[in-house]
Amino acid sequence: MDIQQIILEKNVPCTMRDGVTLFADIYRPTMEGTFPVLLTRLPYNKDLPFYSHRYLDTNRLVQNGYIVIIQDVRGRFNSEGDFYPFLNEAEDGYDTVEWAAALPYCNGKVGMFGLSYYGFTQLLAATEQPPHLKAIVPAMTLNNWLNNSVDESGKFMVASSETYALESIAPDQLKRTYKDPEEYAAMMQKMAASYNKIEEWFEHKPVNQWPPLKELGVAEFFFDTLEGNVSGENAERMSILNKYDQIKVPAYHIAGWYDSLLQSTLENYEGLQKNSPARQKLIIGPWGHGVYSSVIGERNFGIHASGDWIDQKDDLTGLHIRWFNHWLKGEKTDVVNEAPVKLFVMGINEWRNEQEWPLARTNYIPYYLHSKGTANSRFGNGSLSFEKPQAEPSDSFVYDPANPVPTNGGGTLYAGANTMGPKDQQVLEGREDVLVYTSAPLEEPLEVTGPVKVKLWAKTDAVDTDFTAKLIDVLPDGRAYNLTDGIIRAKYRKGQDIGEQIKGEILDYDIELWPTSNVFLPGHSIRVEISSSSFPRFDANLNTGKTMIDSEEYTTAEQTIYHDENFSSYILLPVIRN
Repeated sequence: MDIQQIILEKNVPCTMRDGVTLFADIYRPTMEGTFPVLLTRLPYNKDLPFYSHRYLDTNRLVQNGYIVIIQDVRGRFNSEGDFYPFLNEAEDGYDTVEWAAALPYCNGKVGMFGLSYYGFTQLLAATEQPPHLKAIVPAMTLNNWLNNSVDESGKFMVASSETYALESIAPDQLKRTYKDPEEYAAMMQKMAASYNKIEEWFEHKPVNQWPPLKELGVAEFFFDTLEGNVSGENAERMSILNKYDQIKVPAYHIAGWYDSLLQSTLENYEGLQKNSPARQKLIIGPWGHGVYSSVIGERNFGIHASGDWIDQKDDLTGLHIRWFNHWLKGEKTDVVNEAPVKLFVMGINEWRNEQEWPLARTNYIPYYLHSKGTANSRFGNGSLSFEKPQAEPSDSFVYDPANPVPTNGGGTLYAGANTMGPKDQQVLEGREDVLVYTSAPLEEPLEVTGPVKVKLWAKTDAVDTDFTAKLIDVLPDGRAYNLTDGIIRAKYRKGQDIGEQIKGEILDYDIELWPTSNVFLPGHSIRVEISSSSFPRFDANLNTGKTMIDSEEYTTAEQTIYHDENFSSYILLPVIRN
């Protein structure tokens, strides 16, 4: 179908079950007839192509015989009501799907697309099982707002939470709150001044009195989450973790190795794949959040890595068209017969098809941390090998919350220049609070694809603290590129705060690093960094039992890392032998 002209209808009303009206823009073919709808629902302004269209060519979708509907969610921009992240998206999503299906130019079939927030609006709507929703493409998205965007297993995500509230949400809420033009202008100037210095504001504590938002009087959900005021039924409405069996529609999941929502996207695929394996697909590129370029951070993975030319065969818009043509038009496209998983293997920079995730042929092999130096040596300039340690001295360092290890790339999403992706870690490895363990240069290529874990035996003299771990590919010229990392809060080392005595005890910590896929080439080395902070991605642990959320007081912590015959610390690598 080759449609040359497109009709645009602006601000088309859609009334929810409680009487609140949401507004959408509709792009549709000029020709007579009925067509399937592709719907996206977002809080970032349907009128801004950078947000509403983002990584897809919506004109091309219409030219291929689809109606594209982009809707402002409740309480945002043109839509009525009060905004609270994800609280109403399941019901509003159901109502919007059914409204779209009943439009006179719709054939009764609806698909949904979008990333991040508007990836999750798809999944939440799908839990309500609207009869006319036939397929979705959730990209780089969540499964539980509180634990994906605010708090990661007990660790407050400082930079992303503050950036989101101030940059993405506050401006429209200011416009709704301050009706007097002069007062509104003054508040916008105050917001802009704070945002221009947001990297300084990341350091402010206690966060529950964060001035940039307190002074503006908006984005109250930010403080609700800090105070633990979102719980019970409301928290359940913002999560699908217990609802995978309620989602019946086919889903094509899009993920990135350096995406801030990689873990939840993979969990969504695994959770839904259990119930309908033939109707789930997954693609994982070397991408960051909303960034589908071949270049990310300090690495170029080749033009075939780009979402504009995947494997030199397709682009993301084409992928969507093939997926929706099958499920919404009944066409016999090749998309369903393709392997369920397509992933990009870094290092060799190749796409590969797989039959499952994680890969069934994975060999989980421990690589042990070894000391190199005298007893209680600082800097931990040690080695890494598959041989278990014997009698070896421990390593130690002092963690100072006033001088935390800076976040340097990775799966991040916050204000700042070039914050995400692979970056040379050498700039951090001279710090006294970063322990470095490096293997000998490899003689043969070694593929690591899948979830990574560090078993760390450690002791602290603090009542609570953090430990971090990072997996790095070291090139022959010394450049050290991060692949994945993880962090654990001591009091949550069993998954929840059980009031365990931590201070002075040698304890084992399971640090979950997010999955990756990389071939360590001959001449390269495997490196593990151990420390106690990654700021501002995560709040700097104050070592007092309190956090940056509710306290300013802090103390330093003496951290001791063990690797001997009794306490063998190691990284568990998912090794693939092809």
